Amino acid sequence: MANPKLSQLFQRIKESSIDQIQEMLSKGDLTSRELVLMYFERVAKHDQSGENINALAELNPDALLIAESLDEERLSKGVRGPLHGIPVVVKDNIDTGDKMHTTAGSLALQDHVAKNDAFLVKQLRQAGAIILGKANLTEWANFMTVGMPNGYSSRGGQVLNPYGPGQLDTGGSSAGSAAAVAANFVTGAIGTETSGSILSPSSQHALVGIKPTVGTVSRSGIIPISHTQDTAGPIAKSVSDAVYIFQSIIGQDVDDEATGSAKQLSQIDLTRSLNINGLKGKRIGIARDHYFESISEEKQQFMDKAINQLRASGAEVIDRVEIPTTKHNWGLGVMIHEFKNGLNHYLKTVSNDLPVQSFDDIIQYNLKHKDEMLLYGQKWFDEASKTSGLLTEPDYLNELLEDQYLTKEEGIDFTLNEHNLDAIVTPNNLGAAIPAKAGYPSITVPAGFTNEGEPVGITFTGTAFSEPQLIEIAYSYEQATRERREPKLES
Repeated sequence: MANPKLSQLFQRIKESSIDQIQEMLSKGDLTSRELVLMYFERVAKHDQSGENINALAELNPDALLIAESLDEERLSKGVRGPLHGIPVVVKDNIDTGDKMHTTAGSLALQDHVAKNDAFLVKQLRQAGAIILGKANLTEWANFMTVGMPNGYSSRGGQVLNPYGPGQLDTGGSSAGSAAAVAANFVTGAIGTETSGSILSPSSQHALVGIKPTVGTVSRSGIIPISHTQDTAGPIAKSVSDAVYIFQSIIGQDVDDEATGSAKQLSQIDLTRSLNINGLKGKRIGIARDHYFESISEEKQQFMDKAINQLRASGAEVIDRVEIPTTKHNWGLGVMIHEFKNGLNHYLKTVSNDLPVQSFDDIIQYNLKHKDEMLLYGQKWFDEASKTSGLLTEPDYLNELLEDQYLTKEEGIDFTLNEHNLDAIVTPNNLGAAIPAKAGYPSITVPAGFTNEGEPVGITFTGTAFSEPQLIEIAYSYEQATRERREPKLES
């Protein structure tokens, strides 16, 4: 039986920010143990019962004990920082060296328990965060096949969007991370993105998602797709919450050489970018052509309203800017080649007792269990199996060179420089592909809801390591609009 006092308290604080929760924790009006219990009750009501959101793959059996330890530390030693005693979930393609599994949503890895924390998980724990559990995702981070629904996996089943369970798209592949935050199963979450997988579910769940510059956050201990494009990042209910989580996971990792450039942001206090006047003097370009054509007239109206707010908040808006390579016929060759290489490397870390020890083993496992595993096929596995996995093929190298040039010098950087812009605006995640290939950052923020209750997001993109400017823009816009509202679950 749940504690009725805690149930009543949760109704007051479920949409609270990390700052508001920390204030209650510091005053003794709340403990982290109580917060975990509140989230457990919420999960019990809505995740595998009620609306059956199915956002969580599993919960951390030690979460309550960790919360109690952090409560004691708060009293005896003080607070580590803004994440002290704050519960977060991580996507189920991120290693946790505890009692939970890391599966990428695949039954082939259902018995895989990682030996160590991913570097970013170590950082979260050092910051005082409580790893509440693992979030469901689109299987293999949506790089298994075509036609698989967003949020579906053979291990975890189908994640539902709490704003319209069974009716509205969850976005992918970090669907469970977003649904868990939106449904108030947890304070914040970590997702991963190769191309749109943070931005898409965040915008579909009226959340803030930060897709960082590749190399800012360590990729070690994360089941990979593409070392060129992969990154982890925060999903939260507000820009400030997302920044607190993001700040905690930035850093150099000796096991990921890409993070050698992380010092460009790790030495900056990103909370200084939480500036309510951050839009004043900013030059914002609107990539209207092509992207706005892909959304409904109703969603276009929300975007126009958002653009007007940018002006009202002091930004200079340059409408109808165009990234020259927007309509380029982008291929998936880089991801296909890098997938086999990266996954074979990751599988060297798993136990010898697992039935899959290589990329080819996974293909064969899926074929042997096709009734469970191959409802939608494994097109991208089959395509990647044709590559050497050594990254020596001319086709791969030529496409990599083309992607780098057309997304950077002849893409985002060209447009930013041509118009002297601080950021480029696109709707939802529709502009994700070019910054994904470039490894450039984007932030999405809630911009409203359609008549059917579907969330709409506005996304700001910049050049490498422009997160401080993007956060200023996103925070100023968020504070002027405050478009997020919680989903109407049963109770």
